[in-house]
Amino acid sequence: DDDDDDDYYVVTNRWQTFTNYKITPENLKNLARYCDEFLVHGVDVEGKQCGILEDLVTLLGDHSPIPVTYAGGVRSLEDLELVKQLGKDRVDATVGSALDCFGGTLKYNDVVQWHKRQNH
Repeated sequence: DDDDDDDYYVVTNRWQTFTNYKITPENLKNLARYCDEFLVHGVDVEGKQCGILEDLVTLLGDHSPIPVTYAGGVRSLEDLELVKQLGKDRVDATVGSALDCFGGTLKYNDVVQWHKRQNH
C-alpha cells in the first residue's frame, strides 16, 4: 500500500519496487488463472508485529477466487481471529517474527493449538 492512495499494488524486487498492477477483484481473477493459491504479503507491516492490514484481508476474503494466505503484522491470536473474521474463513494467515521461536512473544504451541481448534 503506497502513501499516495488506499490501493494495494504488486511489489517486486524484495518488496522494493512498486508496480502499477493494483490488487483489484478483476486482477485477482485474472491472476488466478495462473495460480493454485495466492500468498499475499502486507509489505507495510511485514516483520513489524504491528497488526494486520485489515482492509487488505477484507479485500482478499471478499474477492479472491482461489485459496489465499496472508502474511504481515500478525502479533497475537487475536490477529489470527481477525484474519478469520475479515477473510470470511477464506483467508489463511502465516505468522513469522512474532513467534517465540523467532524471538517474538507469541508462543508457537499456542498458535498450533489455535489452529487445531479451527474448522478446516
